[in-house]
This record gives sequence, C-alpha cells and structure tokens, in this order.
Amino acid sequence: MHPAAAIGLVFAGCCSNVFFLELLVTEHPGAGNIVTFAQFLVIAVDGFFFTTNFCRKKPVIPISKYAMMVTMFFTVSVVNNYALNFHIPMPLHMIFRAGSLIANMMLGIILLKKSYKPTKYVAVLMITAGIFTCTYMSAQSMGAEKEDVDTEDGGIVQFLWWLLGIAMLTFALFMSARMGIYQEVLYSQYGKHPKEALFYNHALPLPAFLPLAGDIYRHAVLFSQSEPIMIPLLEVGVPKMWFFLLMNCITQYVCIRGVFILTTECASLTVTLIITLRKFVSLILSIFYFQNPFTVYHWFGTSLVFGGTLLFVDIYNMIKQNLTKKKD
Repeated sequence: MHPAAAIGLVFAGCCSNVFFLELLVTEHPGAGNIVTFAQFLVIAVDGFFFTTNFCRKKPVIPISKYAMMVTMFFTVSVVNNYALNFHIPMPLHMIFRAGSLIANMMLGIILLKKSYKPTKYVAVLMITAGIFTCTYMSAQSMGAEKEDVDTEDGGIVQFLWWLLGIAMLTFALFMSARMGIYQEVLYSQYGKHPKEALFYNHALPLPAFLPLAGDIYRHAVLFSQSEPIMIPLLEVGVPKMWFFLLMNCITQYVCIRGVFILTTECASLTVTLIITLRKFVSLILSIFYFQNPFTVYHWFGTSLVFGGTLLFVDIYNMIKQNLTKKKD
C-alpha cells in the first residue's frame, strides 16, 4: 500500500473513532463497558478468521506468556473508557493519554534501570507540566459547575467523582507503560508478531466481560431505545446509538490497520509525526464540534504536551538524519 493511503487510513480511522466515541459518551457517559466489549469482539472475530485461520495456526508466543499482557491490556482498556463516566471531558482524556511517555520513562528507570539524555528529562517535565495545567484548569471548570448544582454537597460529590476519574486515568497510564515493558521482553524472546498479539489481546479477555454483563445489557437496552436514524443508501432506520457503536468499531479496525501499515511502510519519523498530528486533530475536532470548554491555559498545557512529545522522540535529529540520507 502507498504510504499516502496508510496516512489517510490513520487520519480517517483514528479521528473518526474518537469522534464516534465522544458521540456515544456524550449521550450515555457510562457506555464505556459496552464500547470496550464491542471493540474487543470485532477485533477478535477478525483475527479468528484472518490471523489464526480459525485457530488452526499455532501461536508463536505461547498462550501462557500472553496471560499477563492480556490482563494488563484488558484492565487498561476498560479503565480508560469507563473513566469517561466520571465527568472527564474528552479533551482532557486525550491529553492525559498523550502523556504516556512520562509513565514509560519512570518505569524504564525503576524497572529496567535505564538512563536517558538530559533533553528527554526536559521533555518529560514539559509533558508533566502540560498535563498538570490542563487537569488544574479542568478542576477549575468543575468548581464553576459546582455552583450550578442545587446543593453544596452535590457539588462536592461531583468533584470527588471527577477526582476518581483522574485517578483511573493515572492508573491506566502507568499500567499501559508496564504492559509496554512486558511486551518488549516478550518480543525480545520470541520476535515481533503484532497481528498475533492483536488477536490474543482482544480474544482471550472476552470471558472477563461476564462480570460486566449487567451493565453491558443495560446500555444495550438504552441503545435500542434511542431515536432511529436513516442509514444512507440503504434507507433503513436503526437506533442512532447502535449506529454510532457500529461506526466506532469499524473506525477502530481501520485505525489499527492504518497504524500497522504505517509502521511497515514509513520511517519512524513519519510515523511519529503522523500519530502526534492525528492526536492534535482529534483534540481540535472535540473542542470545536462538541463545544468542550478550552481556555488559553488549556492551549498552553496542550502545546507543552505535544511539544514535549516531539522533543522526547528527538524530532530535530530525526529530520536531520533523513535529510542527510537523501543527500547521500
């Protein structure tokens, strides 16, 4: 596939995926579990047919080795999506997840005894300051919302739920970093098998959704009760929430495939720039389309996060090396 097509898949798939997720949680903030389950099911079914050939293809990495990674991946996915039920604005959710480099670096130092260049410490400080700024300003917004709540106690409870949501995002950030380290160890032993890992990460945790079945069923009923919309060309009416969920799953699949193709067809510089730019476009879309409050301080914090990310991956030297290669 041409790199331009892969870039198009990443922007179309990933940005649309975040868009449909926000449509879902705007209508039903507690829909995180049904969204996560649907995403896992779609990826697992696809992998069952096309990756494992109806599970006849033996995995290169033993199933027992996947157990730890699958547990962490399931936990991170559920916690990240369910955190939206605790008054976490989507822009803050995206900015928080963009700060994964902080957790990666901290755990790299603690667990792997890694050392980093001074510029990477500066980059992490920038990202930390950016996330803190955005979180603090969101807390201020929560304070303003408390004044609109009927009772002071109600406002305090709402704020405490928001703090729980922040704690959940923080936990997921570090759990995701720990999963990345474990994944590195597995790949160093057995080689990289991303399609296989993608399937088992989504298929093996499916039974773990059983304790969440009640919540998933409740939201399935709510989705069925939503107003119908007409599907273009087919002229068929379906409840809009089911349509949004279907589109979220389809775009999730397109996003994952796009990133996979991008990493195989393009240089690491291109991949880094495209993924960073994609996150920024998703953020802009969320702010303007969904009218999410975003002050000048939020913009300042956001610029620190994305600027720190580019500094961490040493974008200047990557560009310089690419230009040198072209001259040669």
